Amino acid sequence: MIIVGICGASGSGKSTLAKRIQDSLSCSCVIIGQDCYYKSFPELPFEERVHINYDEPNIFDYEEIIRDLDTLESGKPITKKGYDYAAHLRADSDELIYPPEVLIMEGIHMFYDQRLLDRMVLKVYMHVDIDTCLLRRIKRDIKSRGRTIDNIAEQYMETVKPMYEKYIANYINDADFAIMRGGKNKMAIDCISAYLTTKVLAERFEKENGVRQAAPEPERDDD
Repeated sequence: MIIVGICGASGSGKSTLAKRIQDSLSCSCVIIGQDCYYKSFPELPFEERVHINYDEPNIFDYEEIIRDLDTLESGKPITKKGYDYAAHLRADSDELIYPPEVLIMEGIHMFYDQRLLDRMVLKVYMHVDIDTCLLRRIKRDIKSRGRTIDNIAEQYMETVKPMYEKYIANYINDADFAIMRGGKNKMAIDCISAYLTTKVLAERFEKENGVRQAAPEPERDDD
């Protein structure tokens, strides 16, 4: 299973890019959003859940993500995770996700946990102007998540912008490359698709012929 990580600010086009890549591939491909792994606090009243910082790294259940990755890599299915943005609660289902040839994982803190980084064959960072991200976030949250302008503005100033500046902007240093202009960048999509297709074909060949690719030798420091 080839794992691709897509990271970037809220509204930068991560989900769009992931879907465009999925549509461009002829192999099995599954997208998992980090938002589906929010920690849930059903014991708290709604008024308190609203004010939880949903933009800081540790709001996500990385242990659960790792368990699901382990299960998929062992050849077994996992149950589909979900999140209700209006109620601020998890909304998991019994639907099964079977191990794909390509797994795309996208989220604002997808590069936070080193264990996840180590499993990614390709790490992509969405390098989009933060003002553009905000405008996209406003449109999305009003249309799809039942938010108001006042609620969006409050959350942006209290958590979104500070967490972007403290964490998310720096994830570019962990990426293999950065994508400009958002998730509809056709040149980037074509390049990623070609790379993943080559990797998939190589893995199929190894599986069919019982060949295990040797691990690359570590780079040497000649200084």
